[in-house]
Amino acid sequence: MWGMPLVYLLVGGGLFFLIYSRFIPFLYLRHSLNILRGKYDNPDDPGDISHFEALSSALAATVGMGNISGVAVAIFMGGPGALFWMWVSAFVGMATKFFTCTLAILYRGQDSEGKIQGGPMYVIREGLEKNWGGNWTYLFKPLAALFALAGIFGPLPIFQANQLTQILRDSIYIPQGWVAANAHFGGDLITGLVLVVIVSFVIFGGITRIGKVTSKLVPAMVIIYIGCVVAILGAHITEIPHYLGLIITDAFNADYVRQSAINGEAMFGGIVGSLIVIGIQRGVFSNEAGLGTEALAHGAAKTKEPVREGLVAMLGPAIDTIITCTMTALAILVTGVWKSTEANGVTLTLNAFNEALPEFGTYLLVICVVFFAISSMLTYSYYGTKCLGYLIGADKQHWYNYFYVGSIIFGSVASIGAVIDLIDGMFALMAIPTMVSTILLAPKVKEAATSYFERIDSFKTFK
Repeated sequence: MWGMPLVYLLVGGGLFFLIYSRFIPFLYLRHSLNILRGKYDNPDDPGDISHFEALSSALAATVGMGNISGVAVAIFMGGPGALFWMWVSAFVGMATKFFTCTLAILYRGQDSEGKIQGGPMYVIREGLEKNWGGNWTYLFKPLAALFALAGIFGPLPIFQANQLTQILRDSIYIPQGWVAANAHFGGDLITGLVLVVIVSFVIFGGITRIGKVTSKLVPAMVIIYIGCVVAILGAHITEIPHYLGLIITDAFNADYVRQSAINGEAMFGGIVGSLIVIGIQRGVFSNEAGLGTEALAHGAAKTKEPVREGLVAMLGPAIDTIITCTMTALAILVTGVWKSTEANGVTLTLNAFNEALPEFGTYLLVICVVFFAISSMLTYSYYGTKCLGYLIGADKQHWYNYFYVGSIIFGSVASIGAVIDLIDGMFALMAIPTMVSTILLAPKVKEAATSYFERIDSFKTFK
């Protein structure tokens, strides 16, 4: 599912949004910070959560294992230059999120109980069907249903549960002698049951409780993680300029791409083309721009101005990929573990922590993984609930939470190979309706943005 056609759709669509908007939304990033800190909040506006809570909920899903292990995979496969192309994907993803999340507010609809909802399936129903309609309607309804169906399985927490139990088992349970090296089931099952209790306490309270918890959890987990990485970089501060330069030069030389990662059919062909694909794919998995998950979270924001939420959503890839992933990448590079080991994924990041912080690096990373994994689980449950409610009715959508917490136990005891193909495939299916609908409705976003920016500029001039 994650072949070149989907990469072309996501990156090509993002480039289209970037050029079509003429980069104008980027000129209002300072204004987006004012929106985020509540300057324009109105409790009487339609929606469930504030702009800050909406961004926190979206970041709770994206700032996760992709920032700890995903960037490590990119460096392992493509070397330092892969990070440059992750930056490119993030910059393009900012434009994508501006368009998708503006549409999530612009074309909100009502569920079967009359409650206002946002997300790609409502954008398709309220936007595409009403603006295109006619002979195309028979295509739009299945497209919305496809997104909702994939959105039931794509956000299941089995990957987060699996990775969390793995690092707890390998870093704490086995070294402390709590479980035998070959006795995975018992310790993993207990971890899964504990996760069920923690996650259930939050998600059964709905998006309001999820938003309040994530708005406190996300800033804390980002600060803890970045604080740890800053300590690592401080111990190797003289190496940072060298590796920043290497990231840029290697992006076009591709001297460190592994032979197993070279794809003869990669865009532009050859080793450099393979490096571009590695960086872009890891970037998309990190910030989820264009997958539709971001629109589900931001579609719940309290606002009457769609463009405001689009501007807030743009900050997501900047925080997630440009800041957090870069910090992880630099920690791996300056410690030298990327050269001296065959370790991959979270183990490579763990080696970097242990090299710079030998006494307590493991435990600090475990704490970060726990925060990241649980925060992702909280937001993902909301995504699946909304999708099920769209398909069978809002009065029945609460049943999804029981299915959701039950899957945590399965993810905790199953092998990663048993679940990762399902999750990746469902996210790929979610991206197709999201990007197609956003490209077709891009003129509506541009129209709304032009009107909003003119009003903002007039207000500044008058003031």
